[in-house]
Amino acid sequence: MSRSTILVLHLAGQYPLGGIGWQAIHHLVGLQRLGHDVYYVEDSGAPPYDPHARKLAEDPSSTVAALARTMERIGFGERWAYHDVSGGRCYGTSLARLRELYRRADALLNVCGATWLREEHLRVPLRLYVQTDPVLDQVKVARGERSAISALEAHTHHFTYGENFGSPDCPVPLLRFTWRPTRPPVVVDLWEPRFTPKAPHFTTVGTWHNPGRDVILDGQRYVWSKHGNFDRFIDLPRHTTQTFELALEFYNLEDAARYRAHGWAVVDPYPRSRDLEIYQEYVGSSRGEFTVAKDVVARTRCGWFSDRSASYLAAGKPVITQDTGFGKFIPTGQGLFAFGTMDEIVAAIDQINADPSAHCRAARELACEYFDAERVLGRMLAEVGLG
Repeated sequence: MSRSTILVLHLAGQYPLGGIGWQAIHHLVGLQRLGHDVYYVEDSGAPPYDPHARKLAEDPSSTVAALARTMERIGFGERWAYHDVSGGRCYGTSLARLRELYRRADALLNVCGATWLREEHLRVPLRLYVQTDPVLDQVKVARGERSAISALEAHTHHFTYGENFGSPDCPVPLLRFTWRPTRPPVVVDLWEPRFTPKAPHFTTVGTWHNPGRDVILDGQRYVWSKHGNFDRFIDLPRHTTQTFELALEFYNLEDAARYRAHGWAVVDPYPRSRDLEIYQEYVGSSRGEFTVAKDVVARTRCGWFSDRSASYLAAGKPVITQDTGFGKFIPTGQGLFAFGTMDEIVAAIDQINADPSAHCRAARELACEYFDAERVLGRMLAEVGLG
């Protein structure tokens, strides 16, 4: 394979949390192991978010320090840049060197669409848009929203976690752009498989309610949030002796209390995801993951799969997650279960608890076979001529 210079544009500094940091790491290390010259770049102009204070931060020093620790952890100590556009400063490397990277890079991966590409980004000949949250962009394009179309037109190739796009059971319109399927990459050997039969809880980490990005498609509203689907299964603890812990951001204390009243353990997600090691330990000490999907990916059956769930699998933790159509591409029934009903959840729990070691091994094997970063990213690069 020829060696190419590749920039990964992401938002690990804007959102300094363990899960976001691992998403960046899996791309960076995976591409590096494929033999490429890889750099992390954060250049969106967006202010960082302080997850502890739950507000935007004016001073980027804390987020820069967290990002520096993340890059040092994986040997990228001199291979990253955080451009504070409003403050006119560049951290990790000089602004002159960042501009030089833009001039000589062969490709950039705009993961999560984190950066609105500007003139300096357009100097890079291959510009890959990696859509980790499917459906919203596609609907905006179908509605003719000029800003969304312009943002996508700035890229030469478009990849999506919507692996089921274009299938008869997925109603999402696909206009103007060719969307190539991909899935979350995981550097599996960075996650030590842990068999913890005495771990009490199935867990998950995230945000309960994400307002403001709902989608109207064919007259139906699809909600860009998980809270409605969690509510559908709020009685789950009453159907099984298995216990569940939700490390979810609840902005309304009454909602958190409502879940506790139904038998869920509810904990603050920040202490469990404030850095890479703590987040990894939380996943590793879990019995497995139980979670739901956002309504917008579940009801459209777009085939989306969570990068967080892929990390649980890599840690040897079985995953029970809501069906989005991903079962067409990733086998279920051993280590991974897709559900649509309460009975299917309970059946999955019973199967896992009947032979937890077998399901832990199966989870790890799924991660190796279907989410290995070198395989996932290698296919992506081959499609754009960098194989």
